[in-house]
Amino acid sequence: MEIWKIAVSIAVEVYSLCDAEPMKSDWGMKDQIRRAACSMSDNIAEGFEYNNNPDFIRFLNYAKGSSGEFRNKLIILYRSGKINDTVYNDLYTKSIEFSSKTKSLIDYLKKFEAEKKKK
Repeated sequence: MEIWKIAVSIAVEVYSLCDAEPMKSDWGMKDQIRRAACSMSDNIAEGFEYNNNPDFIRFLNYAKGSSGEFRNKLIILYRSGKINDTVYNDLYTKSIEFSSKTKSLIDYLKKFEAEKKKK
């Protein structure tokens, strides 16, 4: 699933980022941004395993929320000078892409479920 791949890519980049200074010694933020980044793909995987669209939609919404949390932390890191323009722009852009594609999937699944109920 494309959105899962994007989310995993973000999490992997965040782990690498957190293994180097100045993030390496910022235990609190390092933990929080890693959790937010991992939560995106975790929620997709968990929701998919329930094998029904209503639960999957719920977990997709959680994943989308985690993306917002992730972007907020990214902004804080950028504005405090902990990450540079390139890192910020790359991760922010990927996060926006993730949110947009996740929203599109949610809308598609909701429409599918509504059409199913009409039959």
